[in-house]
Amino acid sequence: MSGSFRNLQNLKRVNVTLPTDENGLLGRECPAEACLGYFKVKSGTGLKGTDLDCHCPYCGHTASQDHFYTEDQLKYARSVAIQQVQQALRADLKTFEFDHPAKGSFGIGISLTLKDSPRWPLHRYRENRLETHVTCSGCTLEYAVYGVFAFCPDCGVHNSLQILDRNLDLVRRQLVLASSLADDDMRIHLIEDALENCVSAFDGFGRESCRVRARASRAPDKVNAISFQNLQTASERLRSLFDVDFKGAVDTQLWRRSRLAFMRRHLIAHRSGVVDDKYVSETQDHTFALGRRLRIDPADILALTSDVQNLGEQLLSVLPAPLALNGPNDR
Repeated sequence: MSGSFRNLQNLKRVNVTLPTDENGLLGRECPAEACLGYFKVKSGTGLKGTDLDCHCPYCGHTASQDHFYTEDQLKYARSVAIQQVQQALRADLKTFEFDHPAKGSFGIGISLTLKDSPRWPLHRYRENRLETHVTCSGCTLEYAVYGVFAFCPDCGVHNSLQILDRNLDLVRRQLVLASSLADDDMRIHLIEDALENCVSAFDGFGRESCRVRARASRAPDKVNAISFQNLQTASERLRSLFDVDFKGAVDTQLWRRSRLAFMRRHLIAHRSGVVDDKYVSETQDHTFALGRRLRIDPADILALTSDVQNLGEQLLSVLPAPLALNGPNDR
């Protein structure tokens, strides 16, 4: 009997290549029990180097890369490892085979043969589909998340400003589409909708920018109630919760233009654009007579997209750095 367990002894390390989705993205899962958020990243993009941390795009939790494997990936890796061990053990057991034929008229032969046995089943899975694909404007990592806003899994930068820029670009494209229409009613509807979308883009950006900084505020439970559809009210709430002067950080003329545009959006949304005493009192805008419906100039909205982009940059300049939402910030 000349067999040995050389194959099994040589199997000191099992290398497992995890499968990716159709776009080359690999699933990840936040290890923080309060989050467990699922997201995907594309290997080969983003930061270069070894021993880089990973940041959960949802809660900001930071840990080493090997803490973010999904349960399916671990099951797959275990099944691959067991198959390789099984294969090595089978190869070793094959070396124990022998066949001693019978000798003489009444001899007894003896042999040992390894029979085929079922292979350990491979755990198969498919990565989930996610809603938003992002290429980080800072480190160029390609990643995908549920929802829209997220921390970059590589560099940890929050993508709120990047998403704002993307939405403002959609507003500009909407204005181009409106200008090509011959139907006056539809053109006016698209122009007013573009104004609504511009304000909504900033409102979503502002809310998210505050949400990821809630732990740095005086009352984290009140941060989600901040609305940015009224700039003056938002500035007052920011001063109360974060002790920052948003209005003071913005150029006076830019603030007045933006506030007027936001108030016009409010009038369109809540009074079909018909000018009333409250609107005139709050804005001192006498461009349109009382009881008349205001008209929105597409050029004003186009200018507003740049103003809103500036507002976003100034808001981030006065707010504190974002903190991980599930515990101490490790970055």
